[in-house]
Amino acid sequence: MNEITKIETTLKDWETDQEVRWCPGCGDYAILKAVQRTMPMIGGSPANTVFVSGIGCSSRFPYYMETYGFHTIHGRAPAVATGVKLANPELDVWIITGDGDALSIGGNHTMHVLRRNLNCQIMLFNNEIYGLTKGQYSPTSREGTNSPSTPYGSVDHPASPCAFALGSGARFVARGIDINKNLPDVLMAAHAHQGAAFIEIFQNCIVYNKDVFEDFAAKKTAAATQLWLADGEPMLFEKGEKGIALDQDAMALKVVDVVDGDWEAAGVLRHDVTNRSVAHMLVELQFGEFPMPLGVIYDDPKPTFESAVVAQNEAIAANKKPDLQALVSKGQTWTVTEDGPDL
Repeated sequence: MNEITKIETTLKDWETDQEVRWCPGCGDYAILKAVQRTMPMIGGSPANTVFVSGIGCSSRFPYYMETYGFHTIHGRAPAVATGVKLANPELDVWIITGDGDALSIGGNHTMHVLRRNLNCQIMLFNNEIYGLTKGQYSPTSREGTNSPSTPYGSVDHPASPCAFALGSGARFVARGIDINKNLPDVLMAAHAHQGAAFIEIFQNCIVYNKDVFEDFAAKKTAAATQLWLADGEPMLFEKGEKGIALDQDAMALKVVDVVDGDWEAAGVLRHDVTNRSVAHMLVELQFGEFPMPLGVIYDDPKPTFESAVVAQNEAIAANKKPDLQALVSKGQTWTVTEDGPDL
């Protein structure tokens, strides 16, 4: 858990005086409000919180949070966030990124911040398009996506952010939807995790990729198309009439019918957030044949990067007397005289 001294704040304490400059109707507005609602619930302190972003529509986020913030360069937010956390491990660090920023030019940096397990929250706004630069297809765009850079449809197979995160060694992986009321719960769970917490947020780009997630994000069909996961609870959807079970012959997940509420008889799995194998199966499920898994998919903490660095530095410094002159004189030295250096 991120150890911070809890203080009493309200949503207003986290709002800045900056004009929010996203397109009208953009899903980023809903995410911003969800974060501003979440911060008082976790007892956060604006003076102890840092938002770090890269480049993209989502990366304007630090301007709109009444906290410290860095609007950095394309794909490099994880590197800056790592420096912030190492400089002051007590800070509560949030990384804001998008599907292009995190998985294209920043893919290498995203992988390493997850592998190292820096204690931070990583919010990836996935709208499956490059919105800031006028609608080119992105690493998560679906096959057939028409865009200025793919006028005949994309032939690329899209990346799965959550599969990428798990493959990079992430110890916390979750999903949310920009306008869904459960998003603050997902963010609170991420904040409670000790280590790098990765949250993919499906975000509607109203201009260049409007309603691309409507097939599962729409409220009227949510019961049938969304699988909200809760640790220890059965994987049920469609108002409890369907569930997710394990096909032991194929070693794969399958949809089963639940009769008279007896989900155990149907073989429905209880969600175990520490089961990495099932987490891999969940993030690879194909929507349509399956509902979209949402909520906390995987949560199994291990020691963090900055705690290891701090412990190592303390061990090295133990029983040593600070001596700047000795440090400066260490190694090869020479004295300059009128006759030349005395080696």
